[in-house]
Order: sequence, then structure tokens, then C-alpha cells
Amino acid sequence: MRIAVSGSIATDHLMTFPGRFADQLVADQLHTVSLSFLVDNLDVRRGGVGANIAFGMGQLGSSPILVGAAGSDFDEYRAWLDRHGVDTESVRISEVLHTARFVCTTDADHNQIGSFYTGAMSEARLIELKKVADRVGGLDLVLIGADDPEGMLRHTEECRTRSIPFAADFSQQIARMDGDEIRLLLDGATFLFSNEYEKGLIESKTGWSDAEILSRVGHRVTTLGARGVRIEAVGADPIEVGVPEETAKVDPTGVGDAFRAGFLSGLAWGVGHERAAQVGCMLATLVIETKGTQEYQLRRSHFLDRFTKAYGHDAAAEVQGHLV
Repeated sequence: MRIAVSGSIATDHLMTFPGRFADQLVADQLHTVSLSFLVDNLDVRRGGVGANIAFGMGQLGSSPILVGAAGSDFDEYRAWLDRHGVDTESVRISEVLHTARFVCTTDADHNQIGSFYTGAMSEARLIELKKVADRVGGLDLVLIGADDPEGMLRHTEECRTRSIPFAADFSQQIARMDGDEIRLLLDGATFLFSNEYEKGLIESKTGWSDAEILSRVGHRVTTLGARGVRIEAVGADPIEVGVPEETAKVDPTGVGDAFRAGFLSGLAWGVGHERAAQVGCMLATLVIETKGTQEYQLRRSHFLDRFTKAYGHDAAAEVQGHLV
């Protein structure tokens, strides 16, 4: 099963300031703030939802095709993804813009000041999925993740026009989209991904009830945080999957991306939705135990041991043949 993952490609530049932002602010001068913070350290992390999901799928051996836009500074990041099983040949390289970048400083009270530079991400709208499909011999599913909003709309319309099954996954972009855009992005999707809060926001913005939305998509996949995930389809009983026991909660960033990577890998392997969700929850657990969205290591024996403990021997027997 050939799955293309479209979505943002970015780097995160994360800094820590040992003091408190509040101590540096003068109440009657807030209209003319000019501050520079001397920070203690800098972490540069690979990120972007498209790249995070593709990386996880590559770790699981499901050979994803990454579709997105980056800058000429993408070479090192591309080599990293290639080395971890991701097909990056369909990434568009901008001639004038840098790869998207998030720059954030966190103070001692965990307050944050951040900026997001979209950069080359804005050129995602120029990517034609037909060229991607022709290069790889057809596409069985396209995940349309958070990216340039115009690009998301164009990818969705092209999937409909060319009868390519697609999965809608708005995540961060849902806040800036209106009801009309969200209705266009989800109508006819094979899968609709969201977390619990986003689920309510989708219903509020579209004006469609839960039942109406479910009638317009094949399956609705809702992540429930520590309670796991729920998968719904018209005429079928909901499937609920819990999460494996964690060894630690280090950093929740990228957990949703990891779940999608595991779930999509399960689809590529041809296992059922319940088993695919279990793979997703296991991978998400590895990410929450690690600082950084692509810093975890997937060791086959370790993965299977924990998967067996969480979901049983029959479940592990079904997925072990697919793990690289």
C-alpha cells in the first residue's frame, strides 16, 4: 500500500532563559518593548507534522512518501529522513525561501515567546499529486496534514478529482480555518483525524453534528489523550484502544504525529483498524518518553515486548512479521 504524507516540514529552535520574562517588562512601557534575552542553551530539533509522521512510518518500515516544501537548507534533514526509510523525492525545494522554522524561548516559569516562519511551506500549494503518483506507480492513500492552507485545499480537491482516497488531518491549522474550508477538507475523506478538542471545534465551525460528519467520512479517528483513541464508522460499533503503560512523561510534543504514523503503517500492512490503532498508541508512547519528535529509537524486540504486554500475544503475533 503506497501512502503519501503531505504536511509541514520544519525545524524547531528551542532556547531557555534562566530568568522570568515578567521581571523584564515595565508596565508603562509595554507599547514600546525592546528586549533581548541571553539564553543558556539551544536545541535544534527536526519537526513539522508531515516529516514527523513520515519518520515514524519509516521507522516501522512502511516506506512513506513525503510530500511538502522545504528550502535549500533541507539537505541535512533530507539525508536524515532518507536514512530512516522515508521517500523524499517528492519534496519541493524552494529557490528563494528557507525551510519553515519555529523559534521559541522559554523562561523559568515555563512562559514562552515564539515565532513561526512559514518560509518554503507556502510553496506546498504548487505541488501536483499526479506527478507524485506517476513517479511511484499510483497512490492508495494521501494523508493531508497541517501545511500551507491553500496547499491543503488544493491537495484535497486533486484527490477528489483523481479519485485518490485521502485522510483529513487539520491539527494546528484548524484554528485559522473557517467552516467552509473545513467542510471542503473533510467531505469524502476516508479517514478524519483529530483530538477531542479539535473534534468539538470541527463540529462548531462546520455547524454539522457528530452524526452528520460521520456520514460524510469513512472513519472518524479521535485521539483521547491518556485514554487512548476511538475509531467510529457509520453502522459499526466504535472501537476503543487504550495506551500502553509509560515509563515516563518527558515531552508530549509529536505524540499525535506518532500515533498517525503507527496507524497508517498498520493500514499499509493490511491489519485491522483496532490493531493499527494499537501500533499507533505504542509508537506514541515511545515519543512521549523522549524529548524531541524524531529522537526516539525503535528497537524491534523492545517494541514487541511492550506491545505484547499492552495488547496480548495474539496482537503481537499479527504485527511482528511487518516490523523491520
